[in-house]
Amino acid sequence: MIKKLTIEKTSLPAGWKLTALGKVCEVIAGQSPESKFYNTNEKGLAFYQGKKEFTDKYIGQPTKWTTKITKEAIKNDILMSVRAPVGPVNFSIQKCCIGRGLAAIRASEKIDKEYLYNFLVKFENEIEGNEGAVFNSINKSQIGAIPIPLPPLPQQKQIVTILDKAFATIATAKANAEQNLQNAKELFESYLQNIFENKGDDWEEKTLEELLNDNWITSHLDGNHGGDYPRKNEFVESGVPYISANCLKDGYVNFEKAKYLTETRASKLRKGIAQDNDVLFAHNATVGPTALLKTNEAKVILGTSLTYYRCNEKYINPKYLLQYLRSKEFKSQYESIMTQSTRNQVPITKQRTFTHIIPPLEVQNKLVPKLVNLIDKIEKLEAIYTQKVEDLEEMKKSVLQKAFSGQLNTVN
Repeated sequence: MIKKLTIEKTSLPAGWKLTALGKVCEVIAGQSPESKFYNTNEKGLAFYQGKKEFTDKYIGQPTKWTTKITKEAIKNDILMSVRAPVGPVNFSIQKCCIGRGLAAIRASEKIDKEYLYNFLVKFENEIEGNEGAVFNSINKSQIGAIPIPLPPLPQQKQIVTILDKAFATIATAKANAEQNLQNAKELFESYLQNIFENKGDDWEEKTLEELLNDNWITSHLDGNHGGDYPRKNEFVESGVPYISANCLKDGYVNFEKAKYLTETRASKLRKGIAQDNDVLFAHNATVGPTALLKTNEAKVILGTSLTYYRCNEKYINPKYLLQYLRSKEFKSQYESIMTQSTRNQVPITKQRTFTHIIPPLEVQNKLVPKLVNLIDKIEKLEAIYTQKVEDLEEMKKSVLQKAFSGQLNTVN
């Protein structure tokens, strides 16, 4: 059913009616053939299982093919995900079979297929089915019972035309904003790269292992707590901060996302204890985010996804190291490691083989204010472009809302 649809029959424009989806469409439940009929070498009909195979609007490349049709082949129908999650829709543009994770909605001559698709997109997040132990699901009869406001067919086509034009304009503006956002990020990376490509003769290039041996980096540890890893029920409302990769944002630590341990529980952890001015690097799952830890806490516990670098400030300015870890020079090293593994991680032993470019301290101190100033400007640009993208998404929702409440300028 649709749980939040507020369109009432009495509020619709003249000539519109509120009807059940099943009265203007045929709903076809997906079925799965026996496993012996599947293959992955493109023999038979494409077989689609669920939401994971959806693209923006049209069904993508299947992961399986089947040599047996359990019910009927689907073509040019709207496909709806009926479990995990319920609601997302997509178009089938080729003859295919669908499994139990999908249902096909075949429009009759009473309803424009694109009008129906846009309606289902609009209310995608408001469709719910039966609550299950593992995931929610929706069945054929529930889909057929979904109420839909239905104008005369000519008006449906006019609405689709208006929506297509509006969405094309929004898509172009969104693409431009996202490109500008990417350009802003690349500007900073380009500036950093230029610095390292034109380094002075007195700049050092040392592996992290060498920096540790020379005491330029005094400590380098991750949050691997082994058997002492805190359990969910051991976290409390306040106490010693415990942070993970999701706490790192734009070079800073967002403590609003931190968890906390009691002092007694935290005292049992012997490594992965960060402190003020440590440079943090996310090395596991979400690899790459960095931050300079600024805190008045005596210690901050790192989760398994983080590593800290503790600088000897006689040789390395932590703010400089932070920017180096954000450079293409450094990224290229850990990205090459990840391509050799099936897991998205950069182990601490591999980190110690990475080369670091370290200019004299006085050069670092001159570079840092320039880099911080550039970052500040870029972050302001990113905020503007990010807000613009969000505003465009809201505009799209607004246009859809008007479309299905009869507020678009159409002619009867």
